[in-house]
Amino acid sequence: MIKEINAKHILGINKNPSSWFGIKYIMNIYRGCEHRCIYCDSRSKCYGIDNFDDVLVKVNAAELLKKELSGKRKKATIGTGAMSDPYTFSEKKYKLTEKTLKIIADYGYPLHMTTKSNMVMRDIDILEEISKIYAVVAFTLTTTDDVLARKVEPFAPIPSDRLKAMGVLSVLGIDTGVTMMPILPFIEDNEKNIINIVKQTKEYGGKFIYPTFGVTLRDVQRDYYYKELDKKFPGLSQKYQKRFGENYYCGANNYKKISETFKEACYKYGISTKMPSYENKLNSIQLSLFDKKE
Repeated sequence: MIKEINAKHILGINKNPSSWFGIKYIMNIYRGCEHRCIYCDSRSKCYGIDNFDDVLVKVNAAELLKKELSGKRKKATIGTGAMSDPYTFSEKKYKLTEKTLKIIADYGYPLHMTTKSNMVMRDIDILEEISKIYAVVAFTLTTTDDVLARKVEPFAPIPSDRLKAMGVLSVLGIDTGVTMMPILPFIEDNEKNIINIVKQTKEYGGKFIYPTFGVTLRDVQRDYYYKELDKKFPGLSQKYQKRFGENYYCGANNYKKISETFKEACYKYGISTKMPSYENKLNSIQLSLFDKKE
């Protein structure tokens, strides 16, 4: 179900930007998501979304963003895509991500975007403009296997399409890479999957991979995830219950081994394991200027 709402504000404040890619302002244009990923933590009670499969559309998002940015004195990174994808299918109709990106470009703010969608290519010209200040587009990949992805991310664009979009952005000089999270225990936590993600990130021009080797589960989300496992991977929910019980964080099997494999593969292919940020860019510019003075 799609429901239009008028929001009271569009930018949330991250009190500790350094802990999350330097993002100071958090922008969620949509509440809920149509990708229906079985592992999405945003279904948890703490986020206050009654039915995450429904989508609330903040139809006044662009107007609010313009108003809020005009009142700010200091420019800092705007992040989008943490709670719901900025390119959920409703974006095709409402084009609110496109409108807000244009405003971000007009006001000269840096951007950090996370998405599972190749719809991002529609807005490449705007992202190029934003990248004159700073722009990073991180594509979430938990597997490069399109068939497996259809099970765990039923309605999201398949990984091969995301990688192609990454390749286009990379050629145009827009910083892009991968958020490799979550890696699902008993499903994706194997060396072959990890190495394939690293290799294809390199092949399509990605510069970084930021990983999490495991998945978080709590309350409503845990129940939903187990029901989906029962449908798609019979018997697997019992393995989870036996190993993890009520744990919030469910770590990958052979965590140390696949973590080392990941680091070795990234070193081999020249992939950074750190997420870039506007803060780091400014610091590198300042150090460069300092060195020139010396």
